[in-house]
Amino acid sequence: MSGSPAVVMRLVASAYAVAEKAGTIVRKVLHSGELGIVEKTGANDLQTLADRLAQQSICASLSKRFPKITIIGEEDLPSEVIQEDLIETGQSEEILQRSCPPEYSQLKEEEIVVWVDPLDGTKEYTEGLLDNVTVLIGIAYGGKAIAGVINQPFYNYQLGAGTQLGRTMWGMLGLGAFGFQLQEVPGDRRIVTTTRSHSNKLVTDCVDAMEPHEVVRVGGAGNKIIQLVEGKASAYVFASPGCKKWDTCAPEAILHAVGGKLTDMHGNAYRYDASVKHMNSAGVLATLRNHKYYVSRVPQSVLQALKSD
Repeated sequence: MSGSPAVVMRLVASAYAVAEKAGTIVRKVLHSGELGIVEKTGANDLQTLADRLAQQSICASLSKRFPKITIIGEEDLPSEVIQEDLIETGQSEEILQRSCPPEYSQLKEEEIVVWVDPLDGTKEYTEGLLDNVTVLIGIAYGGKAIAGVINQPFYNYQLGAGTQLGRTMWGMLGLGAFGFQLQEVPGDRRIVTTTRSHSNKLVTDCVDAMEPHEVVRVGGAGNKIIQLVEGKASAYVFASPGCKKWDTCAPEAILHAVGGKLTDMHGNAYRYDASVKHMNSAGVLATLRNHKYYVSRVPQSVLQALKSD
């Protein structure tokens, strides 16, 4: 590969380092014991000091290096001068060494939209369910999620002292996904992962319609996609509005990079242009394999209740 790496490869390499920095911030805030919790719309919609600092760090670090990209973050924060120690300037050398898929090699900064969830699984974070927590940085072009970085700040935390805490995975269409071992649920088992704290009759009816052998209820959209790619679940089924574009952009890119699929409950793709509404109004259905089967099982009542965008 001659010359400097393509813009999008430099962006993914930066997002990797920035997500690791955000993971460090998330751990630090927890260890300080001062979470600074505020309710946004209610007890199930929380924001902590970690959400605020991690988003400031991610957005400021990326926009400093890539001033023309559009960055959309979950938290509505006042514009303020960002402390210098929140800025991450590093990049992943491993990613910079990789060849850019030809279809993305000419992308310009202004064509790229970055969707940021600085702390996915905030409720679980405040309750000590730390393996549910992720930092999500999704990269979109032409309305499509093309690359994503997921940091799990507390990966391995149950193993106790002396363990290397945290890990970062990334993926890109045309390149694949890295930082984890891709595994599938054995073919004859249907294990459905769904929401832990946002359930209702529609959600439950839809899960039941999949005729699962087992249901895994965990927090965080990023965490549920990790369940799919590591063979702990075969489908993520959430028949409700509630998920937002920053929840699904990075996980969708990683899932698609390994041949999986994320759609609404009708089987339609979501778009990630800068102008789209943030809510994934028609629910989320994600699978590593056999997407058509799961779409075909969605009850009529769900399809009627959740209109496609």
